[in-house]
Amino acid sequence: MREKMDKIRIVIADDHAVVREGTRSLLEMEEDMEVVGEAADGQEAVKLIEQLQPDVAIVDISMPKLSGVEVVRQIKPLCPKTAILILTAYDNDEYVFALLEAGAAGYLLKDASSHEIVDAVRSVHAGESVLHLLSPARLSSV
Repeated sequence: MREKMDKIRIVIADDHAVVREGTRSLLEMEEDMEVVGEAADGQEAVKLIEQLQPDVAIVDISMPKLSGVEVVRQIKPLCPKTAILILTAYDNDEYVFALLEAGAAGYLLKDASSHEIVDAVRSVHAGESVLHLLSPARLSSV
């Protein structure tokens, strides 16, 4: 079991308060995770991530002021050790490629289960890539 000081430090950036609150509640149930900050727009996300230097930043694509893609582009040079996990409703190949090119470690859809989100945070923190490209609804129609 990890000691308190070894917890995965996380920042959540999403313009929907209910998503931030739900994600925080989910992650803080895990003994090895701690949410250290929340941002409601892209500019706030960049400032907060730069200031707090979290292990993992969970970032939405569509946010006011700066998009998730632009947040990733700005953060990676400033905080190269912060793994960025995109958590979004957008299942779009162009976003995936742009985000991976910018340095995101993972791309997860908001229809992912709570178990998948927790696993994805641990995976990107461990240096692995996570790609959740097809929702269950799309899989059944393929």
